[in-house]
Amino acid sequence: MKNVVSVGLLGLGTVGCGVARIIKDHQEELQHQTGCAIHIKKALVQHLEKERDVQLDPSQLTLHAEEVLFDPEIDVIVEVMGGIEQTRQYVLDALRHKKHVVTANKDLIALHGAELLQAAQNNGCDLYYEASVAGGIPIIRSLVEGLASDRIVKIMGIVNGTTNYILTKMSKEGATYEDALREAQELGYAEADPSADVEGWDAARKMAILSTLGFLTNVELDDVSVQGISQVTAEDIAYCSKLGYTMKLIGIAQRDEGRIEVSVQPALLPHDHPLAAVSNEYNAVYVYGESVGETMFYGPGAGQLPTATAVVSDLVTVVKHMRLGVSGRSMVAPLYDKQLKKDEEIFSKYFLRLHLKDKTGAFARITSLFSEHGVSLERILQLPLKEAGLAEVVVMTHQTNKKAFDDVCRALAKMDVIQAIKSRYRVEGE
Repeated sequence: MKNVVSVGLLGLGTVGCGVARIIKDHQEELQHQTGCAIHIKKALVQHLEKERDVQLDPSQLTLHAEEVLFDPEIDVIVEVMGGIEQTRQYVLDALRHKKHVVTANKDLIALHGAELLQAAQNNGCDLYYEASVAGGIPIIRSLVEGLASDRIVKIMGIVNGTTNYILTKMSKEGATYEDALREAQELGYAEADPSADVEGWDAARKMAILSTLGFLTNVELDDVSVQGISQVTAEDIAYCSKLGYTMKLIGIAQRDEGRIEVSVQPALLPHDHPLAAVSNEYNAVYVYGESVGETMFYGPGAGQLPTATAVVSDLVTVVKHMRLGVSGRSMVAPLYDKQLKKDEEIFSKYFLRLHLKDKTGAFARITSLFSEHGVSLERILQLPLKEAGLAEVVVMTHQTNKKAFDDVCRALAKMDVIQAIKSRYRVEGE
């Protein structure tokens, strides 16, 4: 039985440095947990001379991936370099050389998780990826282990810190979307090209991972309906607040009688809903189980040490499995065939904001249109606009199916009394 487990790092950026620091600083605790020492043997870097906030011996650094992937003394590969295609090949090479893998790469897992997990199983290796969703929140382990005896029916949460920071600034300080995004970029919460975050794709990848694990079926990125926050305006935020709601980018995965829906979209939550109070860069995930009821997981969704903590926790699990001789036996294959809901099976309330031409009978025509499509209205506001001849109409529907609401919106767009459909959002949490 090994007294020292050797680790190879792919990447020594922000998260990689955090992993190295935790392994060095927490060695006593890690040895107590695993029964052996954990040592970083090699780290793949792009620049040997770069200043880093963790000190490794120069002999531990390399510019060549093969020195990490093919070293027979390295037991576990920790992938924190990011990227997809090159990284996919590195991970496959590691698994084929009987090395266990821990990754923080949500894009890789969302797009190629099934292939990589199968490769891990074929080679008797572990593949863990807790840090790929919600940073330091142990949501994946909770779904796979803590709630393993329950049947998960819904997962709903805030899983992107950048968009939550932007919407918090817009809601609490009245900032415009552009100003809030600029501030997020200055603080390092948003990339120079923020499209993966603000258009919802980062959150969509995380929801694909969570719904695959929660529903025991293979949910792919293309199965996720995605809408980002780049079109959310200060006016939308103000009307939401006036109606008693807070705007959040929400990931929703729901299962009813074996049929599932997975989406990411700006949604309205009642002010008193726990997710409405999740501010700035923090993440939170609600999990609904048939037996346990509602549980909520809250914490930092990103950051060097929170993410590194999740990575090293997976590493501890891998080392324990190595010492127990049970590596590669923990993967749970999908149990159910995927059955996606049709639009008429997806139910929610909706918020709709229109600019209406101020003509006799116009208001009656739009309310009649909702009625014709079987969509009843819970609340409706009509306010004058500074622009002559126009009124602003804000509508909140009762529960209806997505197809009926989409049909209403398409019909409204063709009406001569409608100047513009300004925004439409789902209402959740009621």
